[in-house]
Amino acid sequence: MKEVCNDKFMITVKVGPKGQITIPKEARKMFNINEGDILAVLGDKNKGIALIKADEIYKKVGM
Repeated sequence: MKEVCNDKFMITVKVGPKGQITIPKEARKMFNINEGDILAVLGDKNKGIALIKADEIYKKVGM
């Protein structure tokens, strides 16, 4: 499934046998995610999982 607007999107991805997913090209472009970037995985059992670039977290906490 693929729905893309100017600043929002919904794309389904499949989890591979090693638990890996591919971040879709549209998401990488929108969020400027490049090879070698480090992402933080945030999770809430009731709300789900979110990815954020680690450097964005460091900026917010003043590191």
